[in-house]
Amino acid sequence: MALDFMPSGLRPLLLAFLALIGSSLMLFLFNGYKARRRFFEMQKQGLPMPPHNPIFGHLTLVGATLAPLPSDAHRHYIADGIRRAYPDLGPTYYIDTWPFGPPMLVLQEPSALYQATQEHSLRKYSLLENYIRPLTGGGDLLIMEGKEWKTWRAIFNPGFSQSHLMTLVPGILEDTLTFCEILREQVQKGSICKLEDSTIKLTMDVIGRVTLGAKLNCQRERNELEVAFRSQARWLAFGDEPFLFDRFNPLRPIIRWRNTRIMNKILSRELDERFAIHQNTEEKSGKRSKSVVDLALDTYHRMETPNSSSQGMDATFKDVTIRQLKIFLFAGHDTTSSAILYAYHMLSTNPKALSQLISEHDSVFGTDIHETADLVASSPRILNRLPYTVAVIKETLRLFPPASSTRAGEPNFFLSSGGRQYPTEGCLVWSIHQALHRDPLYWPDADSFIPERWLVSAEDPLYPVKGAWRPFEMGPRNCIGQELGMLEVTLVLVMTVREFDVSSAFEELDKINPPSRPTTVFGERVYQIMQGGAHPCGGFPCRVRSRK
Repeated sequence: MALDFMPSGLRPLLLAFLALIGSSLMLFLFNGYKARRRFFEMQKQGLPMPPHNPIFGHLTLVGATLAPLPSDAHRHYIADGIRRAYPDLGPTYYIDTWPFGPPMLVLQEPSALYQATQEHSLRKYSLLENYIRPLTGGGDLLIMEGKEWKTWRAIFNPGFSQSHLMTLVPGILEDTLTFCEILREQVQKGSICKLEDSTIKLTMDVIGRVTLGAKLNCQRERNELEVAFRSQARWLAFGDEPFLFDRFNPLRPIIRWRNTRIMNKILSRELDERFAIHQNTEEKSGKRSKSVVDLALDTYHRMETPNSSSQGMDATFKDVTIRQLKIFLFAGHDTTSSAILYAYHMLSTNPKALSQLISEHDSVFGTDIHETADLVASSPRILNRLPYTVAVIKETLRLFPPASSTRAGEPNFFLSSGGRQYPTEGCLVWSIHQALHRDPLYWPDADSFIPERWLVSAEDPLYPVKGAWRPFEMGPRNCIGQELGMLEVTLVLVMTVREFDVSSAFEELDKINPPSRPTTVFGERVYQIMQGGAHPCGGFPCRVRSRK
């Protein structure tokens, strides 16, 4: 035997190692059998799913769905690809991706989504916590549950109300005017640029101003908070990546630790400054425009805080507030930047919609674009008189939603859809907004950009089905910053569309360097990739021209 030639002292170690490998393999095979057996039993019960392989589950299906897509395409295209390949499957079905993921119950139907997020709001799935914890430290509004979530949501809700945001419009306008200057500089250069870097810096400036009352000035100078934040977002991971190096990259914990130190230091300093200002009686008098943190501090001072004193902020309140600020900064800059870019893209490829948007802006603000900023600053509520602009933004978010939603199934909790009962226990309940928003079952001419569908009467076939539009999710766990996002995109379009023509340069670049791999997703060249939220691929290379 081979062991006879091995030193006797090493034999027990080798035998132990072989026993470990053997037992691990047996456990792997047993878990695989259980996973496939579960889906076999569900098939016998008539629960919908695509064709299931007894050995590979749905892994071969997922692979076949991804094969014609670009390698960096967002994961939510998997569900849309399955829907297109199996149109009779229905909008609610199961997917077996073991060993790369748990059993999935895919929801692409308004009624089932209502049950899972509004009627009985399921808990967020643990993978989401794994993903976001390195950024926030945990304990943020995205993953909080129960009474704790209700308490902190109530503390921060006032800062994101539409009425309060209107008081912050002059500051948001100031950041937007800086963005306009940058676009003018790009016009002068005349070269192709990746505009996403500029829109992310714009939205970081805005969310910093709204939440902290701070002028980050990311658009014009290097800001350590923005640099650390964007770096941390790039290093986020779910922990289920198929490539082991991606999953266990040894640099990840080091970079995360460094970024966390920088972010905590800066946010702690900003909070201390806001707290000191808040102690001033003149500042409390209401003569200034308050940030989200200022309103939270108002609530803090009304609370009984036995650990607080006039010398400083309660440590627990400060720690939790820093965690919330991180999630606000993350969601506030990430999704809004992408919405702005996709709005430009949709308008540049739909000249009729562009013409109608410009006509609306001329009607409300007058034809002299140089007077628009003064009108908005003096009367922010004028932005509420733009129904077609809102329709453009909603239609953009329908076609390019920023995220999906993952919830954890529960024992004895079933979803009803199409006359069937769907057990959720042990499942990742995946609400995939991209597939829902593109489903012709709910959206006539689903892949077309039609802002008018948001302006027609209920009798019109284009009228949206209730609950079918969910870019910000619905129910108690909906996005706290949705009013800010809509306001910000509206203001950017108002200040830029009549002056600048922003159009994708992919066609031009592809002619110079013909691609050898797939470059479109279901016919769309500016497809979505995952970098935190869903972003336009390639940083949105484009040309910026003056409409004059």
